[in-house]
Amino acid sequence: MATPTLDKIDKAEAGFADSPFITATFRIRRFNPEVSDEAQWQDFQIEIDPKERVLDALHKIKWELDGTLTFRRSCAHGICGSDAMRINGKNRLACKTLIKDINPDKPITVEAIKGLTVLKDLVVDMDPFFQAYRDVMPFLVTKGNEPTRERLQSAEDRERFDDTTKCILCAACTSSCPVFWNDGQYFGPAAIVNAHRFIFDSRDEAGEQRLEILNDRDGVWRCRTTFNCTDACPRGIEVTKAIQEVKRALITRRF
Repeated sequence: MATPTLDKIDKAEAGFADSPFITATFRIRRFNPEVSDEAQWQDFQIEIDPKERVLDALHKIKWELDGTLTFRRSCAHGICGSDAMRINGKNRLACKTLIKDINPDKPITVEAIKGLTVLKDLVVDMDPFFQAYRDVMPFLVTKGNEPTRERLQSAEDRERFDDTTKCILCAACTSSCPVFWNDGQYFGPAAIVNAHRFIFDSRDEAGEQRLEILNDRDGVWRCRTTFNCTDACPRGIEVTKAIQEVKRALITRRF
């Protein structure tokens, strides 16, 4: 009796599943100032599991196809915020974006976030962003002698600013803001969110000072409430709400 060959056996019965891999096209906006003053799009086709992340695809491209591709990443788990980029026209973290969720049947576009100078490929100059962050004094300010025990705070007081403690400084919100695109002098949503975190902290004593900083012509009043920042935040922070609360505190001086 002849032994049945594998190609004559139903693959499902034999325990062989179809390959999970698909062919995906990544259209990446490339820029290298040492080569050209103009940016250009470049397509890469790769075989990849659609359940993988965009960051995995970028790694595959860099490690197997083009080692000159430049981007930032660190923890790869949505905590460090270093791999924020525009994917299919929307600000996202590459390490949190699954390929299957962004229609891999069409070319997937990847480019640097807007509003900040592109240094190379997907890497932007973050100095203006972090300067705005430093300008709002993102640290606890108190007066008097150092206490001998921890500064206690009620659960209710802590909850008041809990949402804005989640910021990972990825710049996704700030670089999604049309006002910031047009004028990089605007503090931007991320700086305001981090000011909010201390303005409404019951232990802090520099709320008035931060409010005056944000009362500047490039401060909180530049917000046009487009909700781009809230939509772009990978941590789900209600950024627009926080900005409105800072505006209200400026008017009422109650916080």
